[in-house]
This record gives sequence, structure tokens and C-alpha cells, in this order.
Amino acid sequence: MFVRELDLRDFRSWPELNLELDKGVTVFSGRNGHGKTNIVEAVIYSATLSSHRVSNDQPLVRAGAQNARVSVTTVNEGRELTTHLLIKPKEANQAQINRTRLKSPREILGVLRTVVFAPEDLALVVGEPGERRRFLDGLASIRTPRFGGAKADYDKVLRQRNALLRSQNMLLRRGYNDDQGASALSTLDAWDMQLASLGAQVIAGRKKLVGELSQPVHDAYASVAPESRPASINYVSTVDGGVDKLAGVDTSDPEILEAAFLTELARRRREEIDRGTTLVGPHRDDLVLMLGDQPAKGYASHGETWSFALSLHLAEYALLASDGAEPVLILDDVFAELDAKRRQRLVAVAEKTEQVLITAAVGDDLPENLDDHVSARYGVVMEDSDDGRRVSRIEEAS
Repeated sequence: MFVRELDLRDFRSWPELNLELDKGVTVFSGRNGHGKTNIVEAVIYSATLSSHRVSNDQPLVRAGAQNARVSVTTVNEGRELTTHLLIKPKEANQAQINRTRLKSPREILGVLRTVVFAPEDLALVVGEPGERRRFLDGLASIRTPRFGGAKADYDKVLRQRNALLRSQNMLLRRGYNDDQGASALSTLDAWDMQLASLGAQVIAGRKKLVGELSQPVHDAYASVAPESRPASINYVSTVDGGVDKLAGVDTSDPEILEAAFLTELARRRREEIDRGTTLVGPHRDDLVLMLGDQPAKGYASHGETWSFALSLHLAEYALLASDGAEPVLILDDVFAELDAKRRQRLVAVAEKTEQVLITAAVGDDLPENLDDHVSARYGVVMEDSDDGRRVSRIEEAS
């Protein structure tokens, strides 16, 4: 799998950009803040419908523009598809494949697959649980598009349920003996059923993915840091208490998880009403990373932290490649952060990959043994536009 063409309009610092790319290694170099990462971010967004740098779409649209367009032509085993995304921060985004308009942008998931290594990866280990949930959800959505649909629907129901807990808080406290209280609680019951059904699908999808990632993560970490403690991962859910009450059952079965979800919602209902928010569900779960018998967060050294982050992505790459098509590998300003051993492990993967996109502040950041595989280099610079705004442009290519 490789990206043959990238076309941007008003994406970040790029008023316009059209690049024809090829297999092998492509390097984008330039000073920090000049727009090189914006190029690979557009490719990542096309593959995942999210950025590895920001949590919402507004920063992706160039200052002064109403929307941004990202068009990517992907070649997979000789088949060529072009995806178009219109990013509209104040409205619903629009998408199409070739000339066919899609009902939802999620329908493009899977056309292009990417694995990204970036300095932000440290947050996977030392950051909040939301960072690890996003990692799982992004990978699960690419491999199983209907997972992404279930997660999106869950998020909508969660917002509605939280709004009810806040806006009807006093009525909910009255209980079933009061007509208005009973009506509010009945509405809460309805949201509970939807939340549990969708949440169980999300938890089941994550549990399945973690099961598939566990061995590749262990093996990748052992190869990157053989002198360290063994690495392992485990999914911890807020519905585990309800599952524990159901002895001898398949704890990854969505129906079992739904029953456990409802059990926990019932047990914590008074607490949720008091606090005005939903305390049970996949939005509060975590992927626990362990080194030996200690959690990596708080106990891992800086080198071990980088090794674990690297291992998660190496496992991600192995899983996507096992599905039948090697993903595009994106190395965003990461070599400067790695020591020689971790650089070597990453280069070993890059050398076998059909297409690698690399950003680097200076050419010296690129390992010599990977430099031999470079098929194209682009310099990225910043200049003043006619309207006085700073914009990016390609300075030279070779």
C-alpha cells in the first residue's frame, strides 16, 4: 500500500499543495513550525479521521478559510482509490471516494492505513487513559469499521445521558414516588439501555484487540529492550465489577458485558446523580501497561517509556500487515528522540515497508542505513502570502 498523490487546500499552513509520491522513503525536511509535519498529518487524517496532534478539527483549517480539503490517492495491490475529505469545523465533514459521495466520512476508513511514530507517543505511556483509549479506538476502527460506528453512537448517547444527569438533577433526586421524578428516572432508564448496548460493543471490540496485541507487544518490547523487564498489556474496565458477579461466563461476549454494564449502572446510579455525570463505561476504561509486576506509568525510565511506546506501534504495524496490506509508515520527527538501538529497530521495519514518509528538522537526523533507501527529498519553508499570513511551500525536490 502506498500514497501516490496528495492534494491539499487550506489545510493548516498550506493554501495549496499537490505532491506526487512513490514507493520507498520520502523525506520532508525544514525548520520547526514551517509545515513539514502538516503534510504527514493530512495523510494521517485521511486514514484515521483524526489528528495525532490535536483533538478537534478547528486547527486543521488554515486561518481565514472556512474549510479545508484533503484528497489522497492510495494504491493497494494495483487498485487505485482517491478519497476526498472536506473538513468543516462548524458543520458535519463531507467525504467521497473517487466521485461517489458518502453518507458518512467513516466509510473511507480502511482505504488507507498508516502507522505513525511521533514525539507525542510518550503520552501513550505517561499520559492520561484517554491517550491509550484513542490508540485502541483508532486501530479498532481501521480494522473493523463498524466498531467506529458503535463508538460514535456511544459517544452521542453518553452526551445525551450526561446532559440529562445535569439538567434534570433535582428531579432525578426525587425518586419514583414523585411523578416528575419518576418521569426523569424513566428517561434515564431508556438512556441506560442504549448506553449499555453500545458500550458493550465498544468494550468487546477493545478486549478483542488487546488480546491480539498482547503477544506482539511483548515480543516487540523484548527486541527493543532485551535487558529490561517483560512488557504486558491489560484492559481494565469500569464494568469489571459487574462481570466478576457472573462467574464462569465469557467476559468478552457483548451480551454478557451489556448485563454487567447495566449491573454497574444500577449500583452507581445514586453516585452518578449526585455527581451529574456518567461514571461507568468505556469512556472511563484504561489500557494498563506493565513492566514486570509494576505499571509502566510512574515506574518506567525514560528509555523504557520510549521502548514501550515504540513497541505499541510495532505491534500495531504487525497487526495491520497481517490483515493483508502493509500500512504506510510515518516517522514524524522521531529519530532525534531515539537512541541508536531504538533507531536500528525502527529502521529494520522501515526497510521492509512499501512506503515510508519521514519528517526531520535536519538531514543529519536520518540514520545512515536508512538514507540509502530515500527516493525523494522535499524542503519545506515558510513565507509571507499576499494576504499577510505565513504559509508553507515546497522549496525544492530531488
